[in-house]
Amino acid sequence: MNSRESQLKAFDRLLTIMDELREKCPWDQKQTMESLRPLTIEETYELGDAILDKDLTEVKKELGDVLLHIVFYAKIGSETNDFDIADVLNSLCEKLIYRHPHIYGDVQVKDEKQVKENWEKLKLKEGKKSVLEGVPKSLPALVKANRIQDKVAGVGFDWEHPEQVFEKLKEELSELQEEVEKQDKDAMEGEFGDVLFSMINYARFLKIDPENALERTNKKFIKRFNYLEQKASEMGKSLGEMTLSEMDVFWEEAKNI
Repeated sequence: MNSRESQLKAFDRLLTIMDELREKCPWDQKQTMESLRPLTIEETYELGDAILDKDLTEVKKELGDVLLHIVFYAKIGSETNDFDIADVLNSLCEKLIYRHPHIYGDVQVKDEKQVKENWEKLKLKEGKKSVLEGVPKSLPALVKANRIQDKVAGVGFDWEHPEQVFEKLKEELSELQEEVEKQDKDAMEGEFGDVLFSMINYARFLKIDPENALERTNKKFIKRFNYLEQKASEMGKSLGEMTLSEMDVFWEEAKNI
């Protein structure tokens, strides 16, 4: 591993390159915070993919891309005299120190749960009107539901046992089935949302990340479906020309590869 001196030197090198690109590169000169935003979101998802794939070489690369965007935003902020990278870093350091009184103060905590509860209480003291204020509006719905539940649990609004959540899930499934029988589309959508919300809550109690779990299933399905397509091609057929029974044979084979 590199020494702290080498790490700081590398960061200084990045800042110098960012200055030069902003001064000399037509593309970099043109960028704004608004134009960078969708690219930053894309880079974050690419980092997430690399993490799920457990590809550490790719994780290192994608971390660099995300860091570049952070430095880029700070550079733009410095040009309008609003903030620079030092302001970003110092603000972050002060926040971390303030929100970890069990490390930098005399607060005692017994476990990770208490740390999270203190974190949310401190954020409210900072002026936030709601615990949910920090949940980004543009988060995908599944991720947002998970964050909402995590946030409210941090201030004690939560079930006590996984069994209670499972009972709630069964209740929501029953309510969904009632609306399905009535064929009320709007009510069905509402109850389906309640089922998903309960499923995500149950995943949290089982200490399963629902986003990771669903993406794992997505990857599994894609792999099996690609095998099915390959076998159909080897038979000189398209999937549309195969019966469900024929496809099911290859689908079962795909489960064992």
